[in-house]
Amino acid sequence: MSAPIPVLDDAAIVRLLADVDVPRLLRGMFASLQAGAAVQPPQTLTEFPQTSGDVITYSGILEPVRAFGVKLSPYIATSGPPLITAWTLLMSLETGAPLMLCDSKRLTTERTAATTAVAVDLLAPAQGEGLAIIGTGDIAFAHLRHALSLRPWTRITVASRRTATEPAAAFERFTALDPRVTVCASVEAAVEGAGVILLCTSSGTPVLDPRRLKTPALITSISTNVARAHEIPPVALPDLDVFCDYRPTAPLSAGEMVIAGEDHGWSPQAIVADLPELVSGTVRPDVTGRHRFFRSIGLGLEDIAVAAEIHRVLMAAQKGT
Repeated sequence: MSAPIPVLDDAAIVRLLADVDVPRLLRGMFASLQAGAAVQPPQTLTEFPQTSGDVITYSGILEPVRAFGVKLSPYIATSGPPLITAWTLLMSLETGAPLMLCDSKRLTTERTAATTAVAVDLLAPAQGEGLAIIGTGDIAFAHLRHALSLRPWTRITVASRRTATEPAAAFERFTALDPRVTVCASVEAAVEGAGVILLCTSSGTPVLDPRRLKTPALITSISTNVARAHEIPPVALPDLDVFCDYRPTAPLSAGEMVIAGEDHGWSPQAIVADLPELVSGTVRPDVTGRHRFFRSIGLGLEDIAVAAEIHRVLMAAQKGT
C-alpha cells in the first residue's frame, strides 16, 4: 500500500494559512491564466435526486505549481438548516497521484475575500474613500481584514439586512479589528457616500440596488449555493461597468448575469475586463462615471493555488521536523 496522503481538517488549514499570502498567490494565478499557463473550465452544478440538494464542482489546472485538482461543495437539504461543506483534492501534474485532501471551508473564505481584495486594489479610486461591508459572517469579516490595508479609508461601515435584530456579538469582532469601523442600523445608512461597497452575504435575492446610490461606487459581489443567487437586481446590470473574476465562466453561473441576459438585454460582451486581464495590464478600464460592479463566482484555480501553497508549507514543515 502507498503512504496515505495528508487529510487536513479546518483547524490544520487555519494554522497553515497563517503562513500564506493569499492575495499574492491569486495575483500570480490570474497572471498564469492570462498567459495560458492555467486552465479553468466552467463550474458544474449537479442536482441530487428528489430536490434534496446539489453539489458544485470546481476544477482547474495550474502548471506553474505542477498541480491540478477539484473542489466539491455540496448543499444537502435537511429537516433543519441545509448542510453545506467543501473539500479540495490536490493532484500532482507530474505523477497523476493525489497530494492532499483538505477541508475547504476556511480556504474558500480566504480565497473569496482575497479575490475581492485583488479586484478592489485594481478598480477602486486611489484616494481613501468610505468602505462599506454588507454582511456579518466569516466571509464578511475576511473581506474587512483583506481590505483594511488597501486604501487609507476615511470611513468604514458594517451592516446587514438584519442589523436591528442581530446580536451585538455579531459585530464585536468588526469593531475590535479597527477603530474606524462603525455599525450602521441599515444597509442604506452603511452605503451612504461609500466609494467601495463589499456585498458579502449568502442571500439569493438583492440586498442593494446600485441605481439608488447618489455617487459612483465600486460594488463587489460574491456567490452562494442558492440557484441564480444575486446580490443586486439583474435589471441594473446594463447601467453598470461590469467586471468579473473570469469572463469565460462568470456569465454562466452568476445569477444576475444569467437573468439580465435572459430578461434585460444584457450581454456578457459588455464585461469590461476580468481579473486575468486587469492583473496583467491587458485592459486598463476608463473612468466613465458609472458604478463599477465586480462579480466573483469562485474558481477552482483559486482553491488549487491556495491548496498547493498550503501543501508546500506543510511539506516544508515536515522536512524541518
